[in-house]
Amino acid sequence: MGFKSYLKLERSLSENSVEAYLHDLNMLEQFLVISKQALSPSEIKVNHLREFLQWINELGLSARSQARIISGLKGFFKYCLIENIVTDDPSQLLDSPRLGRKLPDTLTVHDINNLIDAIDLSKPEGVRNKAMLETLYSCGLRVSELISLKLSNVHFEIGFVKVLGKGDKERLVPIGSVAIKYIKIYINEIRCHVNISGGSEDYVFLNKNGKPLSRVMVFMIIKQLAEKINLKKSISPHTFRHSFATHLIEGGADLRAVQEMLGHESITTTEIYTHLDRDFLRASILKHHPRA
Repeated sequence: MGFKSYLKLERSLSENSVEAYLHDLNMLEQFLVISKQALSPSEIKVNHLREFLQWINELGLSARSQARIISGLKGFFKYCLIENIVTDDPSQLLDSPRLGRKLPDTLTVHDINNLIDAIDLSKPEGVRNKAMLETLYSCGLRVSELISLKLSNVHFEIGFVKVLGKGDKERLVPIGSVAIKYIKIYINEIRCHVNISGGSEDYVFLNKNGKPLSRVMVFMIIKQLAEKINLKKSISPHTFRHSFATHLIEGGADLRAVQEMLGHESITTTEIYTHLDRDFLRASILKHHPRA
C-alpha cells in the first residue's frame, strides 16, 4: 500500500489533508535534491530532518506551517515503519517549533488585499505607498532593498528588478504585473511632480522632500495601515517578505526558485546552489503568486 492510500484508508484523512501531507513530503524530496543528498527513507537521519526544518524556517514559513510539516514527516515515517521500509523513526526526535517564541506573523492573501485597499489613493503619498507595498509583496524584498531600489534597475519590459541585497550581492527578481502597473502610475503621475533632491534622481520611492524613504518611514506606513483596518497582528515590512515566501511555497512553487528570489545563500552546505535561469524564476512567480 502506498503512502497516499495509507493516509486515505488507515488515517481516514480528507483529500485536502492528503494533498498537504504529500506536498510536505515533496518539499523534503526537493531539499534533499538541492543539497545533493540522494537518500532513501532508511538512510534519512534526524540531522537531515533538522537541516530541512532549518531551511524552511529560513525561507520564512510560519511556525504553524512548520508544525504541520513536522506532523507530515512523522506520519510518513510511521507509515515506513509499518511497511518495514525503515527500522527506526528519525522524526521521533523532532521538536515542533515553540509556538510561544516570537515568530513573525504571516499575512493571508485576504489581509494583504485589505491592507493595500486601505491606502488613500486621493493623496500623492497614497499612490506611492500602494506601488511600494505591491512591490514588497510581489518581490519579497527586504526593507533595505526596497528603499534603495533604483529606476535603472527596474526592467518593466522583461518583468524583473535588479536588487542589491546583503553583502552587496546583486540578484534578479521577477516582478508581477500588478506591481509594475502601480509603479508606472506612481512614476508617471506622482513622482514626476516631486522636487528631487540632488543625488536621489535614480531612487524609485521618494519622500515629499525628494529623498529616498527611510526604513522607519516604511515601518510607520505599514503600522498605520494595520491600525486603520484593525489588524490584530504584529507586522512590519519583513512580514510582507515572509508572506511572499509562504504564499509561494504553500501554492506549490519550487523551493529553489523561492530561495533564489529571496537572495538566500545555502544554509545547509557551504556550496552555493545552482543559479536558476530567469525564465524558470518568472514562471514560478506567474504560476504561484496570488498577485502576479
